[in-house]
Amino acid sequence: MIPETFFLSPEIIKAQQLNQPIVALESAVITHGLPRPYNLELACDLEAIIRGENVTPATVGLIDGRIHVGLSQAELQRLASEPKTRKISRRDFGIAIAAKECGGTTVAGTLIAARTAGLHVFATGGIGGVHRNSTFDISADLEELSRSPLVVVCAGAKAILDLPATLEVLETRGVPVIGYQTDEFPAFYSLSSGLPVTARADTPAQVASIARAQWETGILAAVLVVIPPPAEFAIPADEVEESIRQALAEAEQKKIHGAAVTPFLLGRVSELSGGVSLKANLALLKNNARLASQIATELAISHKNVF
Repeated sequence: MIPETFFLSPEIIKAQQLNQPIVALESAVITHGLPRPYNLELACDLEAIIRGENVTPATVGLIDGRIHVGLSQAELQRLASEPKTRKISRRDFGIAIAAKECGGTTVAGTLIAARTAGLHVFATGGIGGVHRNSTFDISADLEELSRSPLVVVCAGAKAILDLPATLEVLETRGVPVIGYQTDEFPAFYSLSSGLPVTARADTPAQVASIARAQWETGILAAVLVVIPPPAEFAIPADEVEESIRQALAEAEQKKIHGAAVTPFLLGRVSELSGGVSLKANLALLKNNARLASQIATELAISHKNVF
């Protein structure tokens, strides 16, 4: 039973009725992650890539206090241009719904909406995790991954984070990290962090098989699939690290904390890198959406309901 606070678009409802593949997309990248006009361009590009794979895109966002799963073009434009939107994680839903606000869902927020709506594949850029120099500052993304039976495709965790600590928390929460055609955890902008993954998969079918086996066992955690950014857009780790350290120092000086940290750091790293990191971010988001579509197609082949 879908709560009254939800609105599933007719396209999503039809795709579910016909057992057609669907890929969820977050909207915080539109409202808080990217500058205009890149935010709307990216939103449209991601949906076009997914449709090009004969899969239905389901961008999630809050519109006037309702959780929309599957946004129209007009709704995408509204989120991309609204001067004031809330960044929606787990703690924010009640506040935003009661105030009838518009907002962009984070990874955690999108996971909540997607699992409630019965979706099983989600593409994003990079997940949140444990922040550097603050072991108590842990993204809600990690907790939601542990309770959401979705395949989540990403380029690892955002490079601004403490990656070893993030992997440790994922292990503690029972979330397998599957390297797609790689044995190492990618570092968002960079091809590798030097850290190992839980296991490797080389085809979308292998990922789907792992997910089905896990969920049939009754373990309803996410399967986190990590894929490196396209090589032509990847940034050497030492180069991006210099920009990250400077951005972190500036955030500390400006006393930027909480939900404002990640948007500030990503924006500042883009400025310090001369826009190179922004190009890498856009490229990896598109790459992830394509792989997620292929995995969703493999999952839809099996009509067995393991939920």
